[in-house]
Amino acid sequence: MNLFRNLLVWILLAIIGALAWHLLAQDPGYVLVRYRGWDYTTNLLWLSVGVVAVLFVLWLLWSLVALPLRALRRRRERQSRERLGTGLEALHQGHYARAEKLLPQAAADSDAAIARLAAARAAVARGDHAAARMHLDAIDSGHALTRAIGRAELALAEDRPTDALVALDDPAAQPLSPRGLALRADALAASRQAGEAYALLGALRQQQALPEAALADRERRWAASALAEAADANALADRWEALPKPLRSEPEVVSSYATRAAALRWEDAATSSIEHALDARWDEDLAALYGRLPIDRLEHRRATAGRWLQKHPGSPALLLTLARIERSGGRWPEAEAHLHQALAAGAGAEAWEELGDRHAADGDDARARAAYANALRALRGEPVAPLP
Repeated sequence: MNLFRNLLVWILLAIIGALAWHLLAQDPGYVLVRYRGWDYTTNLLWLSVGVVAVLFVLWLLWSLVALPLRALRRRRERQSRERLGTGLEALHQGHYARAEKLLPQAAADSDAAIARLAAARAAVARGDHAAARMHLDAIDSGHALTRAIGRAELALAEDRPTDALVALDDPAAQPLSPRGLALRADALAASRQAGEAYALLGALRQQQALPEAALADRERRWAASALAEAADANALADRWEALPKPLRSEPEVVSSYATRAAALRWEDAATSSIEHALDARWDEDLAALYGRLPIDRLEHRRATAGRWLQKHPGSPALLLTLARIERSGGRWPEAEAHLHQALAAGAGAEAWEELGDRHAADGDDARARAAYANALRALRGEPVAPLP
């Protein structure tokens, strides 16, 4: 491309020179130069040649004078590139102290924001966050977005999401790049503003800021967090209805919605969400949550769990749920029977704890202590002991 541009310039100069020569050859003109009694006459053609020759000589002299300066500048630029390359390689290889020594030197020579940013990452790898902040602050305002992204990454690593948002909201850093947008969404989610983070998913997908698997994971987590953060039943209902239908069957999302609905005393919504999700796809955690919900509707839940038990007779979570429902209704013998079935099916610490509560309510301290001890053993992954 440069060769073509230079060739075009020379062709244009040749055309202009030929036209000028043709015009002057027809009428060379007359030029009189008088200075302190001296008269010198010539024509315009030779005067033009003389001016061009003088300009060429001046350019040649200036080139000779500037040659050492250009050589010195090229040498400094070469050294800066070498330091930058060596520093980045040292950072990649884990020589963090060496990288942090070389990279600021490269930045001082060429004002390279990437060198300062890499030096900050080397300082973070060494655990020196104060030095990392110093390197980031040294990035000039011409690279405000790079500086903002570096500050946001450091703030999130230090669990300071509010400071990350302040850094990314810098007017000089706008508009945010895909990386900056992803960091802003993560900072919003970390600062309990999952609803706003969820609203950025469309922009993140459009800009391909993250792989689709990572976006899907964030969508699920942010949806669950947004539901848990709902201030009242109306906000909870609005957020639930705005979710895509496949997301409303995800166990993590359904669990968050049901838990928040139960806390707001919206019992029908809490139970129906779990029922629809389990009818569509069975999940042991949701089945266990169905029995833990702090709500009534005991007869409805008992009937629904009994219907599920016909399809999943060996589900330890469902048997534990039935035991909890029976215990909430004061039907302790039925609850104890379901607990023993759950333990036989492989239920863990929660079932042993429920059994301990059952024996403690009966005043059977020996069995209660043994059940509680088995709950601790199950949590630690140790073999349980038979009840006395």
